[in-house]
Amino acid sequence: MFWALLIVLAALVLGGVLIFNRLVGLRQMANNGWSDIDVQLKRRADLIPRLVETVRAYAEHERDLFEDVVRARRAALSAGDDVGARGVAEGRVERDASRLIALAENYPDLRASENFLDLQEQLSATEDRIEMARRFYNGAVRELNTAVGTVPFNLIAGPFGFERQLYFEIDPAEASVPGVEFDA
Repeated sequence: MFWALLIVLAALVLGGVLIFNRLVGLRQMANNGWSDIDVQLKRRADLIPRLVETVRAYAEHERDLFEDVVRARRAALSAGDDVGARGVAEGRVERDASRLIALAENYPDLRASENFLDLQEQLSATEDRIEMARRFYNGAVRELNTAVGTVPFNLIAGPFGFERQLYFEIDPAEASVPGVEFDA
Protein backbone atom coordinates (compact mmCIF):
# COMPACT_ATOMS: atom_id res chain seq x y z
CA MET A 1 0.00 0.00 0.00
CA PHE A 2 2.82 2.39 0.90
CA TRP A 3 4.56 1.76 -2.42
CA ALA A 4 1.37 2.30 -4.39
CA LEU A 5 0.81 5.63 -2.62
CA LEU A 6 4.43 6.62 -3.25
CA ILE A 7 4.10 5.77 -6.96
CA VAL A 8 0.88 7.81 -7.27
CA LEU A 9 2.49 10.73 -5.47
CA ALA A 10 5.58 10.52 -7.70
CA ALA A 11 3.35 10.42 -10.80
CA LEU A 12 1.47 13.52 -9.61
CA VAL A 13 4.71 15.40 -8.94
CA LEU A 14 6.14 14.35 -12.32
CA GLY A 15 2.88 15.38 -14.03
CA GLY A 16 2.99 18.76 -12.26
CA VAL A 17 6.58 19.31 -13.33
CA LEU A 18 5.75 18.42 -16.94
CA ILE A 19 2.75 20.75 -16.94
CA PHE A 20 4.81 23.55 -15.37
CA ASN A 21 7.53 23.11 -17.99
CA ARG A 22 4.95 23.15 -20.79
CA LEU A 23 3.47 26.38 -19.43
CA VAL A 24 6.93 27.95 -19.23
CA GLY A 25 7.55 26.93 -22.85
CA LEU A 26 4.25 28.41 -23.99
CA ARG A 27 4.91 31.66 -22.15
CA GLN A 28 8.37 31.87 -23.69
CA MET A 29 6.90 31.28 -27.13
CA ALA A 30 4.43 34.14 -26.59
CA ASN A 31 7.23 36.40 -25.29
CA ASN A 32 9.34 35.51 -28.33
CA GLY A 33 6.40 36.34 -30.59
CA TRP A 34 5.95 39.71 -28.91
CA SER A 35 9.66 40.41 -29.30
CA ASP A 36 9.40 39.70 -33.05
CA ILE A 37 6.44 42.09 -33.33
CA ASP A 38 8.33 44.74 -31.38
CA VAL A 39 11.36 44.47 -33.68
CA GLN A 40 9.21 44.92 -36.78
CA LEU A 41 7.23 47.79 -35.27
CA LYS A 42 10.49 49.56 -34.41
CA ARG A 43 11.71 48.92 -37.95
CA ARG A 44 8.56 50.58 -39.28
CA ALA A 45 8.97 53.43 -36.80
CA ASP A 46 12.51 53.97 -38.10
CA LEU A 47 11.29 54.04 -41.71
CA ILE A 48 8.55 56.59 -41.04
CA PRO A 49 10.81 59.65 -40.50
CA ARG A 50 12.75 58.85 -43.67
CA LEU A 51 9.51 58.55 -45.60
CA VAL A 52 8.17 61.78 -44.11
CA GLU A 53 11.33 63.67 -45.07
CA THR A 54 11.22 62.31 -48.61
CA VAL A 55 7.58 63.28 -49.11
CA ARG A 56 8.03 66.61 -47.29
CA ALA A 57 10.52 67.72 -49.92
CA TYR A 58 7.78 67.40 -52.54
CA ALA A 59 4.72 68.45 -50.53
CA GLU A 60 5.68 71.03 -47.96
CA HIS A 61 2.11 72.35 -47.68
CA GLU A 62 0.93 69.00 -46.21
CA ARG A 63 2.31 69.96 -42.78
CA ASP A 64 -0.70 68.62 -40.82
CA LEU A 65 -0.24 65.14 -42.24
CA PHE A 66 3.47 65.15 -41.39
CA GLU A 67 2.71 66.20 -37.84
CA ASP A 68 0.03 63.48 -37.55
CA VAL A 69 2.51 60.85 -38.72
CA VAL A 70 5.20 61.98 -36.29
CA ARG A 71 2.69 62.16 -33.40
CA ALA A 72 1.36 58.67 -34.16
CA ARG A 73 4.89 57.27 -34.33
CA ARG A 74 5.81 58.88 -31.01
CA ALA A 75 2.65 57.49 -29.35
CA ALA A 76 3.36 54.00 -30.67
CA LEU A 77 6.92 54.04 -29.39
CA SER A 78 5.81 55.26 -25.97
CA ALA A 79 3.12 52.54 -25.65
CA GLY A 80 5.87 50.03 -24.80
CA ASP A 81 4.79 46.45 -24.09
CA ASP A 82 1.16 47.25 -23.25
CA VAL A 83 -0.37 45.06 -25.97
CA GLY A 84 -3.75 46.82 -26.02
CA ALA A 85 -2.38 50.37 -26.08
CA ARG A 86 0.23 49.36 -28.62
CA GLY A 87 -2.45 47.95 -30.93
CA VAL A 88 -4.38 51.23 -30.89
CA ALA A 89 -1.25 53.33 -31.37
CA GLU A 90 0.08 51.12 -34.17
CA GLY A 91 -3.29 51.38 -35.89
CA ARG A 92 -2.81 55.14 -36.01
CA VAL A 93 0.71 54.71 -37.40
CA GLU A 94 -0.58 52.35 -40.08
CA ARG A 95 -3.40 54.76 -41.01
CA ASP A 96 -1.17 57.82 -41.18
CA ALA A 97 1.57 56.03 -43.09
CA SER A 98 -1.07 54.92 -45.59
CA ARG A 99 -2.22 58.53 -45.90
CA LEU A 100 1.38 59.51 -46.57
CA ILE A 101 1.72 56.91 -49.32
CA ALA A 102 -1.64 57.95 -50.77
CA LEU A 103 -0.47 61.57 -50.83
CA ALA A 104 2.33 60.55 -53.16
CA GLU A 105 -0.26 59.80 -55.83
CA ASN A 106 -0.69 63.57 -56.24
CA TYR A 107 3.02 64.10 -56.98
CA PRO A 108 4.26 62.27 -60.10
CA ASP A 109 7.86 63.33 -59.49
CA LEU A 110 7.71 61.85 -56.01
CA ARG A 111 6.22 58.59 -57.28
CA ALA A 112 9.15 58.34 -59.70
CA SER A 113 11.74 59.10 -57.01
CA GLU A 114 14.02 56.12 -56.46
CA ASN A 115 14.39 56.98 -52.78
CA PHE A 116 10.61 57.12 -52.30
CA LEU A 117 10.08 53.85 -54.18
CA ASP A 118 12.74 52.14 -52.05
CA LEU A 119 11.17 53.44 -48.82
CA GLN A 120 7.70 52.44 -50.00
CA GLU A 121 8.97 48.92 -50.79
CA GLN A 122 10.70 48.64 -47.40
CA LEU A 123 7.55 49.82 -45.63
CA SER A 124 5.43 47.30 -47.53
CA ALA A 125 7.84 44.47 -46.69
CA THR A 126 7.86 45.56 -43.04
CA GLU A 127 4.05 45.56 -42.94
CA ASP A 128 4.14 41.96 -44.22
CA ARG A 129 6.66 41.02 -41.52
CA ILE A 130 4.51 42.68 -38.86
CA GLU A 131 1.53 40.63 -40.02
CA MET A 132 3.52 37.38 -39.92
CA ALA A 133 4.91 38.19 -36.47
CA ARG A 134 1.42 39.12 -35.26
CA ARG A 135 0.03 35.80 -36.46
CA PHE A 136 2.83 33.90 -34.73
CA TYR A 137 2.36 35.84 -31.49
CA ASN A 138 -1.42 35.46 -31.51
CA GLY A 139 -1.05 31.72 -32.15
CA ALA A 140 1.35 31.41 -29.22
CA VAL A 141 -1.00 33.44 -27.02
CA ARG A 142 -3.92 31.23 -28.09
CA GLU A 143 -1.99 28.11 -27.04
CA LEU A 144 -0.95 29.68 -23.74
CA ASN A 145 -4.45 30.94 -22.97
CA THR A 146 -5.94 27.54 -23.80
CA ALA A 147 -3.49 25.80 -21.50
CA VAL A 148 -4.00 28.32 -18.69
CA GLY A 149 -7.76 27.83 -18.91
CA THR A 150 -7.99 24.03 -19.11
CA VAL A 151 -7.68 21.25 -16.56
CA PRO A 152 -5.12 20.11 -15.39
CA PHE A 153 -2.96 23.01 -16.58
CA ASN A 154 -5.03 25.58 -14.70
CA LEU A 155 -4.27 23.75 -11.43
CA ILE A 156 -0.59 24.58 -11.93
CA ALA A 157 -1.00 27.88 -13.84
CA GLY A 158 -2.88 29.80 -11.15
CA PRO A 159 -0.58 29.13 -8.19
CA PHE A 160 2.55 29.76 -10.27
CA GLY A 161 1.37 33.05 -11.78
CA PHE A 162 0.71 32.02 -15.36
CA GLU A 163 -1.95 34.36 -16.74
CA ARG A 164 -3.89 34.82 -19.93
CA GLN A 165 -2.29 37.27 -22.34
CA LEU A 166 -3.93 39.70 -24.73
CA TYR A 167 -3.92 39.16 -28.47
CA PHE A 168 -2.18 41.83 -30.50
CA GLU A 169 -4.82 43.39 -32.67
CA ILE A 170 -4.58 46.61 -34.56
CA ASP A 171 -7.67 48.72 -33.92
CA PRO A 172 -9.52 48.56 -37.27
CA ALA A 173 -11.02 52.01 -36.74
CA GLU A 174 -7.54 53.47 -36.40
CA ALA A 175 -5.99 51.50 -39.26
CA SER A 176 -8.57 52.22 -41.94
CA VAL A 177 -6.79 53.08 -45.16
CA PRO A 178 -7.91 56.31 -46.77
CA GLY A 179 -9.27 56.28 -50.27
CA VAL A 180 -7.10 57.57 -53.05
CA GLU A 181 -8.57 59.67 -55.80
CA PHE A 182 -6.82 59.94 -59.12
CA ASP A 183 -7.25 63.09 -61.12
CA ALA A 184 -8.67 62.37 -64.54
